[in-house]
Amino acid sequence: MRFRAAKRAAMSLKDHEFFWRDHTTWFESKGYKLRSRYQPGWELPSTGIDELSFEDENHTSMPRAAVVDAIRITDGKRVLLKKISKSNHPFEVEITKLLSSDALASDARNYCVRLLDVLQPTDAPDITILVFPFLQQLTASPFDTFGEIVGFIKQIFDGLQFLHHHHIAHRDIGIPNFMMDGNEMFPEGWNAVDGRWTPRGQKHSNAYTRTQRPPRYHFIDFGLSRRFDPSDTNPLAEPIAGGDRTVPEFKTNKEAFNPFQTDIYYIGNTIREFIMKGTPFEYKGYYGTGFLGPLIRDMVQDDPTKRPTIDEVVTRFDKICKELSSWKLRSRPIPRRGTISKGLRRHIDHWKRRLDYIKQDVPPIPLRPSL
Repeated sequence: MRFRAAKRAAMSLKDHEFFWRDHTTWFESKGYKLRSRYQPGWELPSTGIDELSFEDENHTSMPRAAVVDAIRITDGKRVLLKKISKSNHPFEVEITKLLSSDALASDARNYCVRLLDVLQPTDAPDITILVFPFLQQLTASPFDTFGEIVGFIKQIFDGLQFLHHHHIAHRDIGIPNFMMDGNEMFPEGWNAVDGRWTPRGQKHSNAYTRTQRPPRYHFIDFGLSRRFDPSDTNPLAEPIAGGDRTVPEFKTNKEAFNPFQTDIYYIGNTIREFIMKGTPFEYKGYYGTGFLGPLIRDMVQDDPTKRPTIDEVVTRFDKICKELSSWKLRSRPIPRRGTISKGLRRHIDHWKRRLDYIKQDVPPIPLRPSL
């Protein structure tokens, strides 16, 4: 009995979801239909709670309070709605609009998520709703080859170079703030709460590898981002805590730091934790990634002034890529944490795909999708 009550409480609407439920009709008038969980009058069934699955996105709240998925009524495409408090994040709307402007959107190095629409609730003047494509979580599928890892890193380095060349510091880089276009990789669609599952949670969503259907990766969430004066060669900003709380310079008594140097730490530490070492609970990391070591060590140095610029990072990484053999790039990266049985099965499947790639002359580093 207690289990059923706890399960019902866990699946019920949370306080942060009431905004979406209370504005469902307004969103529909603007051309966006929220899923049934947020429709007026939605409730869990009075019986059969044992049979309800947490993997069904209608039974679980979104992991981020400020976002929810919806259907664009005009074409049936799934989109993401993000609620912005302008008083808390005064630059987010402006920067997001700039990055999606005609002047910047056509740049092949622009890996920032595209803004589709901007909505202004009449009853909430401090709130702006940004509409984005519905993207897939980066962690929804493992990397199948080192070439896929290299392709991912190349895209995010180029993306950060694009931001820095336009004098924008992201200031909150981490795996939660990278997403990928999953439409080709996940033809069955994916779950808004957990991208590994189909929308209703019936089963794991079948996925192609990143080599078979190369995704385009995207920077998201510009809530802490700032654009600086192009003439300022050493811009300074007061520390502001994002998702990564390990920034060395934030632990000192200095009042302001160069946020572009901090971005280098952020992206270097992301690769160190997600790709190389892993973390105790979230990311497995991969063996065989030592070729990244010298560059990443320089990027995460305690002294921010000794870190390379993003231009230097891109140049050095391109040199690293040229030194990697096709055999290495086509090899399977072994997770640092994983079961033997699952690893063996994936290894056999990998070799079948690998032979097909060689026969078909598929590039060992996945080709980046065009804009």
